[in-house]
Amino acid sequence: MYSIALKILFGDRGKYIGIITGIALASLIMIQQPGILISILSHTYSFISDISLPDIWVMDPKVQFIDDSKPLLDTQLYQVRGVQGVEWAMPLYKGSQRVRLDNGETVGSVMLGLDDATLIGGPAVILEGRLADLRLPDSVIVDEAGAKGRLAKPSATPGGKSIPLRIGDVLEINDKRATVVGIARGTPTFQSQPILYTTYNRAKNYALSERKLLSYILVKAKAGESPQLVAWRISRQTGLAAYTAAEFKNRSLQYFLENTSILTNFGFVVIVGFIVGAAVTGQIFYNFTLDNLRYFGVFKAMGATNRMLRRMILLQALLVGFVGFGIGAGAVAAFAAATRGSSDLTMQLNWQLLLGSGTAVLLIVVVAALVSVRKVMKLEPAEVFKG
Repeated sequence: MYSIALKILFGDRGKYIGIITGIALASLIMIQQPGILISILSHTYSFISDISLPDIWVMDPKVQFIDDSKPLLDTQLYQVRGVQGVEWAMPLYKGSQRVRLDNGETVGSVMLGLDDATLIGGPAVILEGRLADLRLPDSVIVDEAGAKGRLAKPSATPGGKSIPLRIGDVLEINDKRATVVGIARGTPTFQSQPILYTTYNRAKNYALSERKLLSYILVKAKAGESPQLVAWRISRQTGLAAYTAAEFKNRSLQYFLENTSILTNFGFVVIVGFIVGAAVTGQIFYNFTLDNLRYFGVFKAMGATNRMLRRMILLQALLVGFVGFGIGAGAVAAFAAATRGSSDLTMQLNWQLLLGSGTAVLLIVVVAALVSVRKVMKLEPAEVFKG
């Protein structure tokens, strides 16, 4: 009987393709949109993720998220170093600077000033050059996205393709010379601005208009010390806010979720996709069942039980759901692979997202099967043979 159910399903090729298409489109929306949302939200704390060495981030108590840095006094760095359980504490400057291109345009960029001696806070992946080259005069390292994108050298011919930055190229930052000594790979920021790495003291020279330049203090807890406990000691003794890296990530993420409509906008699209997918799939599957009532009537007349007929319809629904979801998920995976590293519109796929969207598709096909099976349950075999 199950093989007969599949033959009935495949026999109506038009409705079979229509059901699969509806499920595939619903799956695509329910996977793609949350995938893009997860990627965007991860960019809100990408800077913290890229700097993995410190256990604790120390900042002004009024800081709400990573880009909301409020300058500290340099003397507060020494206060933090004196707290029990601190292995080391290093300064970090994070601020916005204007870079002037050869054609006169200015581009807003994020500048990071690293500790001159240790260069802690630098990029983990250096594609060209060396991190140690930041100790050379007037040197900066540019992130890959910025070097190929907004900081790329304009083409000499109007409308031509811009030329990516290379080692040895010269930039102008606040009317001061900066030489590119390396290209690094980092996670894009929420604003997708280019990132410039330099030393802490050189950052002071580029940002002379700012009176206080200490944005964050990066702290490593001693071996055997709990980072949470050390962070509590720092807060108690210095009056500054101190969070572990995980806590600061959650704080930054929570700020964007509570103060922007990004979750509402993406959630609305996902809900619409679910509703449209359910409506289209349910309608086509219901019509498919109606068109094949005569077969189910014959099966009843031959002694098939309602339980067997329910299983046949459920098998048909699960099969189209599996195939449709596979096509939708495959299309999203192909799109994610095609845009990775070459577009700002990236997405992150994980098993939780696939499990959630797969559960939603399962709900769609099961509901469609339940709606359709009601007509079959009420069917009298004698009606099939009338006329």
